[in-house]
Amino acid sequence: MSKKNIIKTKSFNFALKIIILNKKLVKKNEYVISRQILKSGTSIGANVEEAGAAQSKRDFIAKMSIASKEARETKYWLRLLKHSDLLDFDADFYLNEINEIVNILSAIVKTSQKSLR
Repeated sequence: MSKKNIIKTKSFNFALKIIILNKKLVKKNEYVISRQILKSGTSIGANVEEAGAAQSKRDFIAKMSIASKEARETKYWLRLLKHSDLLDFDADFYLNEINEIVNILSAIVKTSQKSLR
């Protein structure tokens, strides 16, 4: 299985988990962070999907770079949630997942950039 398929699967499954987390936050009347984490957490997979239809190698790198930035933003919101005690949830599970996604995306972007040279 290629890295591209792994990241598609991981980012899609992570987005599903973020949707569930968002629902828990909304039940606690936490709308600002819930919206932010929903947007960034689901955007990762959307950008990975778009990269699959890239018109060029540079376009592919741009989409994967955006996915990486969204993953890092999601990591920020998760860390904020963990330390704010707004919600009782397994933050470490989510943080481990997002760290794996960030690492995979970083490797994809670096490898792709090297192939341009």
